[in-house]
Amino acid sequence: MSQSPTICPTLVYRDAQAAVRQLTEAFGFTQHAVYEDEGLIAHAELTFGNGMVMLGSKGTGSEYDKLTKDAGPTGVFVHVDDVDAHHDRAVEHGVEILMPPTDKDHGSRDYMARDLEGNIWSFGTYRPGADA
Repeated sequence: MSQSPTICPTLVYRDAQAAVRQLTEAFGFTQHAVYEDEGLIAHAELTFGNGMVMLGSKGTGSEYDKLTKDAGPTGVFVHVDDVDAHHDRAVEHGVEILMPPTDKDHGSRDYMARDLEGNIWSFGTYRPGADA
């Protein structure tokens, strides 16, 4: 990754090891760093293009863990160039698809999937912040 992102979504999982496997194998993220403590992931960083998501295990007792203990699923958008190929990879890994690749009115082609713990991942050709 050439430049560190300035915004990183952060998620917590009951089974963070399974989340890392799914995000890397099914969605094509790259494992940048994983720090474990007594069998739990204290902190992990996964990259995709010039973006990054951070995640960890629920139940670590950290301040963040305490603050998010009742948090529900979240949604994350990731830009991909080839939505159909990305979708096919996710399907091959048994990911629950919520919306197949669809052309949107705003010009993007997107699909949506749910990870193992209910978070909604949207993948599409839209580039947030890019000139129209």
